[in-house]
Amino acid sequence: MITVGVIGATGYAGSELMRLLVAHPNIQSILCGSHSHAGSPYQSVYPNFGKIYHQQLDSADIAQMADRCDVLFLSLPHGISSHQLNSEILKKCLIIDLGADYRLKDVAVYEQWYNTSHGSAQLLNQAVYGLSELYRSDIAASRLIANPGCYTTTAILTLHPLLYDGLIESKGIIIDAKSGVSGAGRGEKLDSLYCEVNETLKAYAVGTHRHTVEIEEQLALSLTHGKSIKDVVLQFTPHLVPMNRGILATVYANLQEGVGLSEIEASYKKHYDKEQFIRMLEPGVFPQTRWVKSSNYVDIGFTVDKRTNRLIACGALDNLVKGAAGQAVQNMNIALGFAESAGIDMIAPFPL
Repeated sequence: MITVGVIGATGYAGSELMRLLVAHPNIQSILCGSHSHAGSPYQSVYPNFGKIYHQQLDSADIAQMADRCDVLFLSLPHGISSHQLNSEILKKCLIIDLGADYRLKDVAVYEQWYNTSHGSAQLLNQAVYGLSELYRSDIAASRLIANPGCYTTTAILTLHPLLYDGLIESKGIIIDAKSGVSGAGRGEKLDSLYCEVNETLKAYAVGTHRHTVEIEEQLALSLTHGKSIKDVVLQFTPHLVPMNRGILATVYANLQEGVGLSEIEASYKKHYDKEQFIRMLEPGVFPQTRWVKSSNYVDIGFTVDKRTNRLIACGALDNLVKGAAGQAVQNMNIALGFAESAGIDMIAPFPL
């Protein structure tokens, strides 16, 4: 039984993490921290935790909370974790960072796309990209896990087997993705107000979204079986849809010569048949976000368009669970040797 801490526990991803942790069979105590609500009872911020979790929110001091935890989750905006983490903290506890500070290996690329300085570039070579299904053995040996984002998890898992097996071309990939509004966070923003997002659909950060380089880097590793990073240049366009949660990504890729539906199906089966949280749908059946809502599952469906010689595949997940908190718990389970599904094996409520 372990003690865990969550800094940034009052954001959407942080509160989802708290929801999963209070039901985890291997956790005896949960500490929570917040920049804006320190000193308040957690249930005063999230009344759904009444009679379930009674702790008061601490300050968001990473070093102090690390002294009291076996595992510390950081659910913070980019640019904060890297300026507080150091090697001494990593000696004290396992760090799982839900932010972007340790996802990219090249600090110059990070600083360019996130328009901020990185405070601990020396730790980047210790960080493991926490996409559980792809880096399980590395995660098990790590003290610093960089939890992927929701768009990236969806896109990478949908495309990885096919690039790894050389079935699709690495150039000309298009990712058209749509997210619920919770992906924008809990902060008060004009673009997230009800009247701004309801009854409308919009693209945003067109050609400039920060997750683009993260997807490209990981798919480049898929292409080379993790041996080196070659150029993968793709088009990624995110959209905001008027629902609370969920991601649906539709990807388009040109097929290599002689590749058809059976080869695609065999590749997915080889890579994902034994993965509990990836559900491959029958060819021609495509996922819906309500099938994965509030669960840690990723649903993937695909077809081949013979007319254009393209793969069309759709991946769906819950941006707050497999796209954030659920994957963080899955990574903790792997790193500590718990059952990988502990605390995250819930089924999606349906038809809600």
